[in-house]
Formats: sequence, C-alpha cells, structure tokens
Amino acid sequence: MVVPSPSPFAKSELRAEALERRRAYARSLTPALRARLEAQLAQLVLPHLMSARIVAAYYPLKDEISPASILSKLGSGQRAVLPWFLDRDSRMIFREAPASEPSPWGVLQPPPGAMALAPDVLLVPLVAADRAGTRIGHGKGHYDRAIAHLSQSGAPPRTIGLAWAPQLVEAQIAGDPWDMKLDAIATPDEWIEC
Repeated sequence: MVVPSPSPFAKSELRAEALERRRAYARSLTPALRARLEAQLAQLVLPHLMSARIVAAYYPLKDEISPASILSKLGSGQRAVLPWFLDRDSRMIFREAPASEPSPWGVLQPPPGAMALAPDVLLVPLVAADRAGTRIGHGKGHYDRAIAHLSQSGAPPRTIGLAWAPQLVEAQIAGDPWDMKLDAIATPDEWIEC
C-alpha cells in the first residue's frame, strides 16, 4: 500500500538532506576512485541487461553516479537511449544516444533528429531511495510520468535506480500516489531487488 507523504515539507526536507549527502560524497571521491566505483557499478548491472534490446540511461549531473561505464559495455544489438525534452514543460521521451545538444536545463541530450525509442530497461538517477524501491528525485516528476506513460503504451520497462551507497535510506520513504517504484537499485557494492 502506498502511504502518502506526511507533508510536502517532509519530502522536500529529505530531498535537501539527500542532495547535500550526495554532493558531499561525490566531492570526497578522487577521479580514480570515482572511475573505479562506476566500473564496479557496471559489473553489477550489466548481467541484468543481457536480454534488453533498448537501454535508457541519463546524462549525469555533476554529483550523480554516471551510467557511462554501463553504456560503453552494452552488447552487440543493444541500443542506448537518453532523455530528451522539447522544452521544460514537455514530457520526457527517449532518443538514441549520444547526447550532443543542451537540454532546456543545460544538461546534454540527443539531437531532435535522433530516433525516439521505447526502452526495455530504464536506468534511473535518484536523490535517495529506500530498499523497497521508493525513489526521491529532483521533484519535477519527469521519470514518474515517463515510466507511467511507457507502462500504459505496452510492456512496462524494468526500472533500475543507480546510486552511490550513501543515497540509500534505511527507513521506508513515504511515497506519493504518483510515485513509480523501482524494480531494482544498484550501487557500486550492492544489487537490491525491490
């Protein structure tokens, strides 16, 4: 049963604390250690992508764990897609990688002429998550809406949250009715089936 957030303030406070924790952790990593942790993440995730034809990832923000090591090792016949937005109010769709143009937020995204494809697996960034798969993002609902839309359009994609270990919250996060739970979460050290 989904339990609504006790108040918008509680969720925004948890988001702010988690963003600061993610920022501090990412800044504590040397470039070599960060690369090693992201390579470990790829080793944990790739076996779970064997049957996927289209894998959606994301172009990471500075403090987010990068899926680049995963995408660079996709198998023959597998295609990578990334989020694409026409403008800040449009629905997120997925276009074939690579990312080469700025999105409405300045993060790179594929060009508008890149092929739009529905992913089998969606690698999802997060601010925080619990072990049951409740995710807190940046609060705009882009991933929740995109996952809901993809699920209504056919077979729902398998969703895998990618995170640094400190982004996992041991207590259960109170989700909202529109929150789409993750199927799994991966950190460099752990695979969690939700």
